[in-house]
Amino acid sequence: MKLTTNNAALVPRRAMVLAAGLGLRMRPLTEQVPKPLVKVAGRPLISPLLDALASIGIEDTVINIHYLADQMRFFASNVKSPKIIISDETTRLLDSGGGVKKALPHLGEDPFFVLNADSFWIDGPRSNLIRLAETWNPETMDALLLIASGAQITGYAGKGDFLMDSNGRLSRRPERFVSPFVYAGVAIMKSEPFHDTPDGPFSLNVIFDRIIEARRFFGLRLDGEWLHVGTPDAIVDAEQKLRLSIL
Repeated sequence: MKLTTNNAALVPRRAMVLAAGLGLRMRPLTEQVPKPLVKVAGRPLISPLLDALASIGIEDTVINIHYLADQMRFFASNVKSPKIIISDETTRLLDSGGGVKKALPHLGEDPFFVLNADSFWIDGPRSNLIRLAETWNPETMDALLLIASGAQITGYAGKGDFLMDSNGRLSRRPERFVSPFVYAGVAIMKSEPFHDTPDGPFSLNVIFDRIIEARRFFGLRLDGEWLHVGTPDAIVDAEQKLRLSIL
């Protein structure tokens, strides 16, 4: 299935799943299993995310690996759809931004999805990935983030990440200020902001800050519920929400 935005621009055909982290906050579960393979409701945490990508016709998905890489390779070898391409960071962990930059030869020059491997949400009536694709406007945007707020969130107790104006443009939450909007770990991005970055480890926040300064950084509010699965205790809450969602 190919999706087009309202202005008929090409929407993502490829995706990057950031799966190379150490999963320290998920210990002791991650002492023997990488965080993307920790099970929630009987399935690896990453599996619903890959299913969502496959369901909208994503052709290729790059997954970066570092910690317990052999387990991730074995898992990826058994994924039927989408096609999985491994970006190997076993010798050097590159952080989120560096990981995406290393994968650019596989992602190409067209916009692509970037997702955290622990991104976990329950869709409303429509797929949030489709909603992102329909909202994406390459003429005005370099990044479009899926964001959640308030009652849409389970398992998160932070101060929020961004402010959003009436046009959907995002800015950083000021220090000592509480924002209702939290990054849900899903975005559409262009490759161009990565081109003049140094090789090696760096955070996606470096890219976000550049795009914010250029006023090309936007958000779309999630339709449904975002489940922040960052600790073993949070798995219990997520599984309860999942049970309720199918009753």
